[in-house]
Amino acid sequence: MGLRVTFELDDKDLRHFRLIMQQARTTAARIAPEDIVATAEELLTSIGPDGAPAFVAERLQKLRLLIGMLKDIEWRLPQAEANRVLNALAYFAEPEDLIPDSIPGLGFLDDAIMIELICRELKHEIEAYQDFCDYRARIRRDSGRNTRVSRDDWLENRRAELQSRMRRRKRKERVGKARHSIRLLR
Repeated sequence: MGLRVTFELDDKDLRHFRLIMQQARTTAARIAPEDIVATAEELLTSIGPDGAPAFVAERLQKLRLLIGMLKDIEWRLPQAEANRVLNALAYFAEPEDLIPDSIPGLGFLDDAIMIELICRELKHEIEAYQDFCDYRARIRRDSGRNTRVSRDDWLENRRAELQSRMRRRKRKERVGKARHSIRLLR
């Protein structure tokens, strides 16, 4: 039998977490980007697949996604966005947590909260990367597992999809206006 615990962070709490994140970013400015990524990966490895409560495990999947955004050669995240993701991962390069990871059940709570805040901040980058990953999986499923897929391919495909949707909506709107005009004439 599980136990559900719900809590809400108010603006003061969020400011506190943002201050901690800012301090981590300042510290991380002196750390090589590959070391920041390696530290975040070490956290995932140290926890292991069954080493965290479900609410933490869900957020760790998001952490894997953020690391993937940086390491994915086919995605080639532009430098400005890569820096935003690195700054977000900087918290995990800090050796001291708010709550020591060794405390069973609660040790990763601060990490889970930080991941949740990071994902809200990087919402658009995450959505774009997930869209790209879905596109790549679809292409590889249809064209073969070893098919290379670039960000440019995805952008071209996405542009074509959006333009097609735009034309469909315009046609639908014209048809609607035409029907409305006919009714007015009756």
